[in-house]
Amino acid sequence: MDRRNITWILVADGARARIFVNDGTGKEVTELPDRAFTGSRRRSRDLGADRPGRTFDSVGAGRHAKAPPTDPHRYAESEFLRSVMEWLVDQEHSGRFDHLVMIAAPQALGDLRKFLPKALARKVVREIARDLTRADAARIEACLSNPDADWGQ
Repeated sequence: MDRRNITWILVADGARARIFVNDGTGKEVTELPDRAFTGSRRRSRDLGADRPGRTFDSVGAGRHAKAPPTDPHRYAESEFLRSVMEWLVDQEHSGRFDHLVMIAAPQALGDLRKFLPKALARKVVREIARDLTRADAARIEACLSNPDADWGQ
């Protein structure tokens, strides 16, 4: 039996990801049932400690608050996208798809690229920098047909 070229479409931002599937028979896509990822939408100030630590100045007797080395919100988004990518790698090893399209908010797309292993990168056929996490299947199909149209952010 001849296997179709199955394309998965990852639609993501920093706190939500969905998987759509094109089974190779046409242009229609369907959402993968029971496979939506959700991360934290909490604000940075809600993710950190109550108050930042304090330190002495290197010269003099002054003290000031320490800035955190990374933004907790950005870190949470990055870790969320890392977990999505790890799941995709597992699915790719299982042979569930042949090609991958990534549609993500620009910052999320950069994070996804950072976590993309070379074996999976060879399966990426298209990247679109758009936040369409709330779009339905018809809108995803339309975006794939015409990615340069104004689909909103």
